[in-house]
Amino acid sequence: MSSVLTNNGAMVALQTLKSINSNLGQVQSEISTGKAISSAKDNSAVWAISKVMESDVKGFKAISDSLALGKSTVAVGQNAAETVADLLTDIKGKIVAAQESNVDRDKINADVTALKEQINSVIGAAQFNGLSLVNGGANVEVLSSLDRDATGTVSSSNITVTTQDLSTGGYVAKDVFATGGGGETTNGDAFSFSLDNGGGADTLTIAVGTAFAAGDKVAVRIGEQVASYTLSQSDVDATTTDDLVAVGLKNAIDSLGIAGLEVDYDSGSAGELAFTNNGTQDVAVTGQFTNAGSGGLGALSTIDVSASGDPVGALAAIEGLIDTAIDAAASLGSSAGRIEIQSDFIGKLTDSFTSGIGSLVDADMEEASAKLQALQVQQQLGVQALSIANQAPQSLLSLFR
Repeated sequence: MSSVLTNNGAMVALQTLKSINSNLGQVQSEISTGKAISSAKDNSAVWAISKVMESDVKGFKAISDSLALGKSTVAVGQNAAETVADLLTDIKGKIVAAQESNVDRDKINADVTALKEQINSVIGAAQFNGLSLVNGGANVEVLSSLDRDATGTVSSSNITVTTQDLSTGGYVAKDVFATGGGGETTNGDAFSFSLDNGGGADTLTIAVGTAFAAGDKVAVRIGEQVASYTLSQSDVDATTTDDLVAVGLKNAIDSLGIAGLEVDYDSGSAGELAFTNNGTQDVAVTGQFTNAGSGGLGALSTIDVSASGDPVGALAAIEGLIDTAIDAAASLGSSAGRIEIQSDFIGKLTDSFTSGIGSLVDADMEEASAKLQALQVQQQLGVQALSIANQAPQSLLSLFR
């Protein structure tokens, strides 16, 4: 039955054309975005998975930056430790040469001193972005991974880099200065007082029984000049170490030649120095203790192969220092290797995640191209079919002629 009120053929043709246009729009979206699933409405489950994986990829890229920073920091420490080991080996060669009795040990000791200073320079410069791994500080945690368990809980993993102590001038607080006279002792390892001109007096006392170590240094600043005394092993072994330090300081101060300043030592008062300012200007006196034996290479300061030194003891000491530097370089090298392996793994893991996300949401461009061609043909046919269906009612007019 034909009707001028209801054109069933046109309705079918129209629905078909709408379906074709919808599919064509989807294919065009895939081509323009490159994604088969570009929003949650396309496929909510796959879209959610891809977004979680994308967040992990961004996290792993941040981890790659962290590993790169850690790798650079460890490399600096490793190079420093290896350089120190080489310098210590050079010092060993000098010490061995000093074992001979017919050599100028003072000149050899000057070379040793220069190498010591170079070691201090290397340790001081061995930092990356302000962080040093060879000064005995706290261990360093390098962010290395993000771990996601079956429940979706995310936790971070770290590579612990053990800091090595290759310092030669570590510090251990000691109660070195005892309060004396009207002096103001700020703490046990520093003091200060002022001497008025024209007879101002005060005393400085080295505390009896202080546990000194070879290489410890006591310095006194008087005005703008500094006098210091560094303890030798023989000073430490003596029963009157405090008196030896006091006498050594007195001699060092006297050598400054400060006009009007008198420093007296009384053997009856253990470790005490009496200061008198007979000059015409007030004088500020301050003191500071520095421990040079607490660092990993602290014993380096005790090595002395001069004419008055101990080359035999120095040879025994240098072996331990070389072992310390080698162990430090080995430890940092091990950490550097682990960081490099982890960095390579994170790079490959990121690539795998990116590839997996692509397989989930990326459009198959070859398939999309074929679909586009087919849908365009179907669209043209659909338009033609709709046109024919719309013309069908006109054929009914011939029945009324």
